[in-house]
This record gives sequence, structure tokens and C-alpha cells, in this order.
Amino acid sequence: MTIVFKVSDNVRKKMVEYYKDRYRENTPPYAVFQALEADTIITLYESGKAMFQGISADIDANIWVDMEKKLNNRTIDIYANKKEKDQYKEELNYYYSLSTIGSDEVGTGDYFGPIVVTASYVAKEKINLINDLGVKDSKKLTDEKILKIAPILIKEIPYVTFTLNNSDYNKYQEKGYNMNKIKAILHNKVLYNITHKEKNYYYQKIVVDQFVYPKKYFEHINEATEKVTNITFTTKAESKCASVAVASIISRYIFLMKMDELSKEIGFILPKGANDLVDDIGKKIVLKFGIEKLKEVAKLNFKNTEKIKEMLK
Repeated sequence: MTIVFKVSDNVRKKMVEYYKDRYRENTPPYAVFQALEADTIITLYESGKAMFQGISADIDANIWVDMEKKLNNRTIDIYANKKEKDQYKEELNYYYSLSTIGSDEVGTGDYFGPIVVTASYVAKEKINLINDLGVKDSKKLTDEKILKIAPILIKEIPYVTFTLNNSDYNKYQEKGYNMNKIKAILHNKVLYNITHKEKNYYYQKIVVDQFVYPKKYFEHINEATEKVTNITFTTKAESKCASVAVASIISRYIFLMKMDELSKEIGFILPKGANDLVDDIGKKIVLKFGIEKLKEVAKLNFKNTEKIKEMLK
């Protein structure tokens, strides 16, 4: 998938700042930068045009579409192709008419805090409840809204969750596992648990928000003795599929709770993301506890680690 649109000057500045830690070394002619975000290549040209290429291009593009709407009251239609738009609408209605199991993760872009992966089962009889709570656009919900509705979902919707702390994440990294492999392993874990070890739920589809090509996903879990293989992969799944949206919200809720626990333990409020504020807090943690403490609370392969070390020289 390739999406191209022109960004406004104020949004352009935010893009330059947001992707600065993900720049690729070789930049195409007339480009301000080219960055890699998971499986999406983002290129910003001097003309102001931004190009998103990859299986998750629509997800990354929509970040800036929403920003244009918020800052400039500008509406951008990323589905220039009518066939693509109609197909997307058809998928939206299709998945929301089924009983599904879906999984989603939180924390992969955060330097501090764990990765939380959740699988949920949403019977079609529960769809009205899901819609009434405003779950459908889960990625647009504020943390405050998530803190209100997640406890209701946890009570009403069957789910399985797994939290990977950063000590174990860093061990995976030492073994040579990249982020997509780690995500695949964790998705498989929760999906297997909810389909084999929980009640015998009736479902019509298992849906996963596509973060890598299906062939690669199954390569990543090749060594697992317990696997789920009857998966439907689709991009922007949290907007199309109720169970993925619920999984996203529960994962976020648990992530927020874990971040609060870590903040109290460390004595600093740990910021989300991987920005300059993260670097400042990282420096304070090292000064207070030593560099080894980062292994427990941070994802060491992020560029923030090197920045923190530079700040301490």
C-alpha cells in the first residue's frame, strides 16, 4: 500500500521531530528524510508531500491525517482509489457482524514500561455494548476514557493477557529477536490460551492487526509447540473488528497500571513514548540507581539508551 498527500507546514515540523530517531541513512533525492516505522517507510519531500509505503501505511498515515484535522481543520482522504475505499467500508461492516477473537498489543513504541498483549472474545450479541462504550475507534480514545471503560470491558468480555517486562524483553533482544518476532510470539501465546485453554468459545474469525506479512508471522512462531494458524490478518483491525478494539483497550489499561506501579517504584513519573523527556528521566534513573537499572525498566535497543549515555559523559 502506498499513500501520498501534502502536509501543512506546522504538521511537517512535527513529522520531522517525531521520526528523527527512525531516519534511514540513505535519503532519496529531494527528500527531507526517509524513516522506517515497523513495516512502513515514510518519506517527507521538500515539496511537502509525505509518502507512506508498506502493509501498515494507512495506520501511519492516519496519525498525520488526524493531526491535520486537529491543527488545521483539514480533511484528507487517504483512499484516493474508490475501490480501496469501498473495500475498507465493506470490511468494516463485515467484521462487526461476526463473533470474533482478536488480539492487539501496547507498549512497543515506549522506552519505559512493558509490552502488553491481549486477546479478547466478543460474541456478536455484545456488539451493541461495545458500540455504546465507544470502543470502535479505540486508537482515538484518551487514557482518561480508557481508564473509565476498560474495567467494564474486563467484567463483560472474556480475555487473556500477557505482560512482557523489560528484563525479559532485553533477553529476547540479546537472542537476536526483533520487535516483530517478539510481537508474533506474544500474539500466538494469548491466542492459543483463549482458543485452547479457556472456555470453548464460538467464534467465526480470529483477527490480528497486521504488523508483518503473514508468511513472516508464521516464520516468527515456527519454534512454538503450541500455535494458532487460522488467523485473518488485516490492517487497521482495531477499527474493523470489535474483539481487536477491546483487546487494544484492555492492553492499554494494563499498560497504564504497570507504568504507575513502575513510577512509584522508581520514584519518578515515567513518561510514555521515546522522546527527549524520556531521555531526561532515563538520566535521572541512572544517576540514582546506576546504568543496570535501565535493564529492568527500559527497552535497551532503543536509541534513547545511547542518548542517555552521552548525557552522562
